[in-house]
Amino acid sequence: MRLGALAAMFAIFAIARVTWADEPSSPGPPGAPGALADDDAGADTYAEAPEKKLDPLDVSVRGDRDTEPGGISLTRAETRLLPGAFGDPFRAIEALPGVAPIASGVPYFYVRGAPPGDVGYFLDGIRVPLLFHLGLGPSVVHPALIEKVELVPGGDPTLGRYAGGVVEGTLSRPWSRPHAEGQVRAVDAGALVEVPWADGAGAALAAGRYSYTALLFSLLNSAAALDYWDYAGRVTQEVAPGHRLTVFAFGAHDSLGEKDDVDPEKVTTLFDTTFHRLAFRYEHQVTPHTLAKYDLVLGLDSTALGEDQSVEDRMLDVKASVHHEVSDDVSLDVGVDLTADDYDMNLDQSDQEAFSEFFASRTDFVSSVYAVMRLGFGRIELRPSLRADLYVSGHENALGLDPGFAARLAVTPELTFEARAILASQMPSFIVAGPGFRPGLDQGGLQRAFHTSFGATIDMQDGWSFGATLFSVAFFEMNDALGTNALSGEGFPDGFDQFADRYDGQSYGIELSAKRRLTKRLGGIVAVTVARSERANYATDIFASGFDRTFVGSAALTYDFGHGWHGGIKQLLYSGAPLVTSHDDVIEQGGRLPPFYRLDWRIEKRFDIGETGYITLIAELLNGFFASEVIGQDCQTKLHGSTPYLRCDPNVIGPVSIPSLGVEGGF
Repeated sequence: MRLGALAAMFAIFAIARVTWADEPSSPGPPGAPGALADDDAGADTYAEAPEKKLDPLDVSVRGDRDTEPGGISLTRAETRLLPGAFGDPFRAIEALPGVAPIASGVPYFYVRGAPPGDVGYFLDGIRVPLLFHLGLGPSVVHPALIEKVELVPGGDPTLGRYAGGVVEGTLSRPWSRPHAEGQVRAVDAGALVEVPWADGAGAALAAGRYSYTALLFSLLNSAAALDYWDYAGRVTQEVAPGHRLTVFAFGAHDSLGEKDDVDPEKVTTLFDTTFHRLAFRYEHQVTPHTLAKYDLVLGLDSTALGEDQSVEDRMLDVKASVHHEVSDDVSLDVGVDLTADDYDMNLDQSDQEAFSEFFASRTDFVSSVYAVMRLGFGRIELRPSLRADLYVSGHENALGLDPGFAARLAVTPELTFEARAILASQMPSFIVAGPGFRPGLDQGGLQRAFHTSFGATIDMQDGWSFGATLFSVAFFEMNDALGTNALSGEGFPDGFDQFADRYDGQSYGIELSAKRRLTKRLGGIVAVTVARSERANYATDIFASGFDRTFVGSAALTYDFGHGWHGGIKQLLYSGAPLVTSHDDVIEQGGRLPPFYRLDWRIEKRFDIGETGYITLIAELLNGFFASEVIGQDCQTKLHGSTPYLRCDPNVIGPVSIPSLGVEGGF
């Protein structure tokens, strides 16, 4: 695979980073990135979030939704210190329970058995078609834009439209004074600048990143040509008391090509993708207890395959939501969402007829309405929800009616029980999300999943939190070509038709977790998932999903050693996936791949300069033991004399090890 070889080659580059900011890392004002603050016990802790001027719209009303029951969130300040995440909040998802990676370092995941194509990614409610750059690259969103990242393992009633998990990044609020950050690495450079005015009534932000991998590959005489860039801009303004307007734009581009052996200046395009988003948000504080939001989002996605094949999606999304506080114990969230996607598919029908039928030109409309109520009765909180989505795709239509219910019981201030049940629906999906690549309803109708979970959390006085959750997910008519044939070594013998095949299935298990904020002197995240993920279709018995990992465990510990030293390690261990073979509607399973273990580490040394200046040296390494991973097997029919036999050799990737040497500085 050209892409796999490129990813492995790209990963071996040492990454050097330089960051400058007018918000010091240490010491500095409370909440500055990496700043130190004294806690009650006298131990230094890394402050969690930058000091910002509070949005006046959020003084009376919780303008942002509470963490969804069952959801898990990490702040940017925590992910900055997490080994192996390289300061990228979205890469930290791997350290959460219920998450099984496709392969080490590859930022696409199965979440409680749901395949990557059924996991949605959002940025402040805006659908993101491609979350990470090519070649094990960073996310398409500058880390400084993100306040926190939340994972809802299944069925989000407010965002909806995905049968699996939902990952949402929350944008940081405007800073109360000018702020800048920048990065220079061996493969790219980026910067972010934000300037407020009128005592925080308005602010402007600009961010961007550009890779120079094409130059590096030329110096290495590589046959590959890879580059990427991304950008973001935001302007907020309080146009009147209780009225705020925000304009937010972001986008990204990736290009992968192959140089001609005779003429290196001639590059054949293998993959080229670009997306843009332009969002307008108007917030109105109707009363001290009611906040209304109105959003208009324009989008353009395009992907080119080779020189003469392409897909394009022009998107329009209009939505409105209201959050109303009836009392301290009762609140209501309601919203409507109207989305139109116009797909223009220019694909070669002669060689890949099934491919062009799977991604046909069409116009899709989705009309949605939802309601979520929070009811408090002393120590008990109930949260019923209902979401309805009407899908119209080409000449097909379908209705998704998704009820949900969640409950919390605070037995004591330390012990909390939580239960959740929700139905989730979505359109047909591909292996992973990509700009413009979304199949229509004519490819089998809606996918559905019913999620249930029951868990308990114990919060200790020393800051540690321990949790255990039992979960079960039932899948109906789901797309999962990757999980039903990915590791057999036979490719897809039934051709592209196999991507439209549907399967029922189930996933069940237990998640164990322990966490203490990584911004504490001693911080840690431990996540263990013991689970089973199964698939079935009309012609077979129940079989394990191709990415059923019986055990997935990760443990990260960080520590402030004092005198400017801070470090941490992270360990990741998961069992091997089963080998699944599919041909002529017959699915067979035999054996499992070897398990995989990975060690990441990170250490930094901070030097104080004057009262507010600092320089920090950082060293970080993903896969410190340089472990290789078996991701499948290649099988071929051989002859022993005149007797044919099947010989299978392991398909090994790596070792994929990514070092990072960096310097951060500021004042």
